[in-house]
Amino acid sequence: MSFTQKFYTADTHFGHQLMLADVATARPFPHVQAMDEALIDNWNAVVRPNDLVYHLGDFAFGLADAARVRHIFERLNGRKRLILGNHDFIKQGVVHPAIAGLGWDAAPSPLVETNDEGERVVLCHYALRTWPGVRKGAWHFYGHNHGALPGVGRSRDVGVDCPDTGFAPCTFKQLTAAMRHDPIVVAEDPEFAP
Repeated sequence: MSFTQKFYTADTHFGHQLMLADVATARPFPHVQAMDEALIDNWNAVVRPNDLVYHLGDFAFGLADAARVRHIFERLNGRKRLILGNHDFIKQGVVHPAIAGLGWDAAPSPLVETNDEGERVVLCHYALRTWPGVRKGAWHFYGHNHGALPGVGRSRDVGVDCPDTGFAPCTFKQLTAAMRHDPIVVAEDPEFAP
């Protein structure tokens, strides 16, 4: 099945009360149900049924209630791929059954590479200092930091908490518009001489 458009997001944390209370990343919702509904509404306002959404980890919290997690997942438009985040595991190396059992477009993975708008994009829940193709202009999208870790060169946080994402998935063009002319920055590493 083909898709119409690609989108990227991270750190939705559906059902996670702490997202409303943490001082550094507090979300502007009166309660967790309002947060969940706003995230679902914002997602469905931009993503169509045939679009593909890369979710860069930490999809939901409170995974013991698998029915609630599934209900949220099924309400979200589009085909969905999960790049695994720290809250997507039941224990180290074992994806939580409530996450693994969802209808992902492909098996959840810790790192995915894709192409968008003719550009190579490396996707990981965690920010990488260097990534495949960095010297050749590849982009790197990450989550985990809830907008608190600025990107370097062609890397950036794509989480819903970032000021420019509007609590919704965004396209490659939206995410890179302000970065198109930034220099390619490579971490200093004597092993990687130009």
